[in-house]
Amino acid sequence: MDQIIKRFCARIDFESYEDFKENFDITTPANFNFAYDVVDEWACIEPDKQALVWCDDRAQKTFTFADIARLSNQAANLFSEHGIGKGDIVMVMLRQRWEYWIIATALCKLGAILSPATIQLTAKDILYRLQSSGARALVALDDDYVVKQCELALESPTDIVYKLLVDKHTDNPNWDDFSTLLASQPEQFERPHGEAASQNSDTMLIYFTSGTTGLAKMVMHDFTHPLGHILTARYWQQVQENQLHCSVSDSGWAKFGWGKIYGQWICGATVFAYDAERFDAKALLQRIEQYQLTTFCVPPTMYRMMLTEDVSAYDLSSVQTFTTAGEPLNPEINLQWQKATGKLIREGFGQSEGPVLLATFSWLTPRPGSMGKPSPLFDIELLDDNGQPVGDGMDGSICICNLDLRFPPGLFVGYYQDEEKSCEAVGGKYYNLHDLAWRDVDGYYTFIGRDDDVIKSSGYRIGPFEVESALAEHPAVLESAVTAVADEIRGSIVKATITLQAGYVASDELAKELQEHVKQVTAPYKYPRIVEFVDQLPKTVSGKVKRAEIRTVDAGGVWEGEASVR
Repeated sequence: MDQIIKRFCARIDFESYEDFKENFDITTPANFNFAYDVVDEWACIEPDKQALVWCDDRAQKTFTFADIARLSNQAANLFSEHGIGKGDIVMVMLRQRWEYWIIATALCKLGAILSPATIQLTAKDILYRLQSSGARALVALDDDYVVKQCELALESPTDIVYKLLVDKHTDNPNWDDFSTLLASQPEQFERPHGEAASQNSDTMLIYFTSGTTGLAKMVMHDFTHPLGHILTARYWQQVQENQLHCSVSDSGWAKFGWGKIYGQWICGATVFAYDAERFDAKALLQRIEQYQLTTFCVPPTMYRMMLTEDVSAYDLSSVQTFTTAGEPLNPEINLQWQKATGKLIREGFGQSEGPVLLATFSWLTPRPGSMGKPSPLFDIELLDDNGQPVGDGMDGSICICNLDLRFPPGLFVGYYQDEEKSCEAVGGKYYNLHDLAWRDVDGYYTFIGRDDDVIKSSGYRIGPFEVESALAEHPAVLESAVTAVADEIRGSIVKATITLQAGYVASDELAKELQEHVKQVTAPYKYPRIVEFVDQLPKTVSGKVKRAEIRTVDAGGVWEGEASVR
């Protein structure tokens, strides 16, 4: 048991959070390569060990680590045959198709750079990604919308030299068929040596940030990045060897890397993937019950959607740990989940730029509304505008400090082809996440909001999350987004954009009722002076509410960032 993780961690068991924080460490081997040193090693040690249980609404497939090793060898040969090698960027748009795991592992073996993308992107978004990254190959799901958007994007100049379709069922002559060509490739692929081998400092992965405030940046991770997700998988999600773990995420999101491949496979867990074409709360609850999942992680939005169903009607007793990340989880939602399942959800916090940074680890009692405490390896402080630490109970920017002394594995190394922004972000003593939080006397951190989301009204600083959490306690509110609107007298006033639960109808009376509710739940000055009811909030493809888009439209501007989810 734990044969792989012990190669990177001198200790894996701890008596308390304090013991964990003080003594956990990761030893990074020279030329670490996740594909060879984790996937192929499991295939050698335990070839029949389950790596992946995949299903959609029609079929199921199960893959051992020996299967993943063999198929990724074939995929590496296929890409190599078409000129894709070390340092080449390959953009992959596959939802949760099982082929993603094969391709991601193959590109790692080649030393190529994986750039995941969601299938919900428009042609404009795709073209931006292809041109700004200089991607050499494109792998896409054979879906009418996806193929159309890709082909519209490719009408403009790009560096693409090779295109593959997965699950190809059309006669489109412009794309090769991944499955057919994969089967024809040799099952052996020799690990590169010398200059052809990947180095720890080489770029392995590029995430495009979700574009909540404008065009996406290219977050660059090196080959040590998967090791940082030992923290994410073992100590926050609490995955167990040979047991099923499910994180619900499109492969285009960084959350996929958090929950569906790197840390989970290092820990020897079996990844469970339900490749649904769209989110269906009932269907997901049925899969948890049917497959007897052991650990489970979804964004807060999905917990909210599942709670619109009768959660207690499903047998979820196999799940030992529920976790969430992506956006703050409203305390009321956590308490409702506990009522339905008997378990509180353990919140985690981080970015595309790293692994879990703060979390309610196994030794900590979940506190609804709190993100938990800092991860080991990351010297996290709350700093003021002058870069000085703030005290308990005071607002500060979450910062990873002492980067000049040690750069922790898992943290991004910069923004691709942007040396100035890279140096500004991680070239000094600390990395400022530009997320505001406060810390209580017990060391638990509570999220306030992005620094550009915090509302300054009549001298008060108002965090949108607190107002949104107050609104979430009202039975009429399904979701809300709290933003600032310019005001000549107060500077800014609070606006709430709200979607309603089924059975409620928007009205002036309901708006007034919600305003009074907020005044009763939190400080009266925080109540929304403007209430707007909408059918749907603008969101990124990763499910985050785009408050910047709401602010831009309210100010009479035109949103220039990525399109919202349709």
